[in-house]
Amino acid sequence: MPTMNRQITLAARPKGIPSSTDFRLVESELPDAKQGHLLIRTLFLSVDPYMRGRMRDQASYAAPVGLGDLMPGGAVGVVEQSRHPGFAAGDIVEGMFGWQAYMLSQGEGLRKVDPALAPVSTALGVLGMTGLTAYFGMLDIAKTEAGESVYISGAAGAVGSVAGQIGKILGCHVAGSAGSEEKVQLLKELGFDDAFNYKSEKDYAARIRSACPQGIDVYFDNVGGTMTDAVVPQMNLRGRIAVCGQISQYNLEQPETGPRWLFHTIVKRLRIEGFLVFDFAAEIPRALEQMAVWYREDRLRAEETITDGLENAPEAFIGMLQGNNIGKQLVRVSEL
Repeated sequence: MPTMNRQITLAARPKGIPSSTDFRLVESELPDAKQGHLLIRTLFLSVDPYMRGRMRDQASYAAPVGLGDLMPGGAVGVVEQSRHPGFAAGDIVEGMFGWQAYMLSQGEGLRKVDPALAPVSTALGVLGMTGLTAYFGMLDIAKTEAGESVYISGAAGAVGSVAGQIGKILGCHVAGSAGSEEKVQLLKELGFDDAFNYKSEKDYAARIRSACPQGIDVYFDNVGGTMTDAVVPQMNLRGRIAVCGQISQYNLEQPETGPRWLFHTIVKRLRIEGFLVFDFAAEIPRALEQMAVWYREDRLRAEETITDGLENAPEAFIGMLQGNNIGKQLVRVSEL
């Protein structure tokens, strides 16, 4: 059994885009699993945009990470040693391990993963928090219905790519924006009716009008900023906006100023709601069951970008914040 653990901790609070010096790789002694505990070896680690907010020393929906503390994050791993009645060596589990090679757990918050259903990495993506975020955002927050027009910003990212596929499953017209021609091509392969590269097509309003000629009933917002400024005036009467993320704003030291569009929410009776996947904890088993059915039917594709090595987690995280990933950004820590 291993005797040492490797962890990535927060070394400094970033100013703007994080840098590698904001993180530190440390080693610590790894004790044996005591009665009621299990030792888990990390296979895949998830890096996600929300982590940037937790690096700030300010109140939010989750406590900030302390300097010198383990970076938080979801992971999937294999049980190496168990003295817990609910788990056996060899079980595949998913949970909030943090950025580390091994985790000692008492079993709380762990979900068993069936490796026969899909590659275990999907437990962090389309069949995990990413997929669930898209599912609840589209169905419970936006209440998307067949025949509606859906627009998704950040559409080639982990959540956006799944949200778009769900929109097509529901029978909607789906359009989106992404940050490269490669990503635009992917969206078309995933069934999007239209997509454009926001880095090369700067007249967002005109391009969105072309992509959604009947207006927009549902806007799944992952980006915020000038993209959202262009979308809101094109919302249809009683349109819904599911605010999932604001990644264009996360690394800003000062907030952007922009058009004031709340008047449109009155004229068109829009409903705008931010949400967290954890709001739907009681509904997760039902949602995962449906997502698994769609996956088995090949109606959902799992798009992943994988970086190898725990020591490269900061690099993967920084790249993800800059849009370098396609689909879910993962770090492979060890092999099954």
